[in-house]
Amino acid sequence: MVQTSTHPKLAALALQVPQEVSLQVTPAQFVALAAVNRELRLERTSTGELIVNPPTGWESGARNSSLTGELYLWWRRAGEPGKVFDSSTGFTLSNGAIRSSDASWVSQARWEALAPEQKQTFANICPDFVVELRSPSDRLPLLPAKLQEYIDNGAQLGWLIDPLQRRVEIYHPGAAVVMLAEPTALSGETVLPGFELDLRRVWG
Repeated sequence: MVQTSTHPKLAALALQVPQEVSLQVTPAQFVALAAVNRELRLERTSTGELIVNPPTGWESGARNSSLTGELYLWWRRAGEPGKVFDSSTGFTLSNGAIRSSDASWVSQARWEALAPEQKQTFANICPDFVVELRSPSDRLPLLPAKLQEYIDNGAQLGWLIDPLQRRVEIYHPGAAVVMLAEPTALSGETVLPGFELDLRRVWG
């Protein structure tokens, strides 16, 4: 467990944790850590392991901005109810994990069905739509498992976009993963009616 001290005379120290060492945190400890480490993208696995994601580089940051911007413009133009979220938003999944994706959308009906206590800091819901954008520091074997976790917890559509190889993996519930090599556009299908992402903005 990660222990924190409230003693007023104790200074905060930076802790370097090698990849082979895992830290286990409770949901309450995770919320406390996230509150004082806003410059980091923290996540928690379903088994309580803390994942620390450093700030992205400029290339990934620009791609993330384009991706979220396109999703927001679709939402605004289409007048589609629901909520668009950026990469800094975390969600508590039904398996206990607290995850954040590079962009996501939750339908209005599912959002309104949440009780007030479920709309906590990290809302108890899995987005209907999620996107993970691979950055140079991402280990590829972990990203497909993360996309599948979203699908297993209620997502209806997931995209894993790999600018390094110009490849996309598309995830649906109860279906095999669709792999596309160098596509120029992606459709939001029935989950995001009318949304089409121009991948030329992402490939850069």
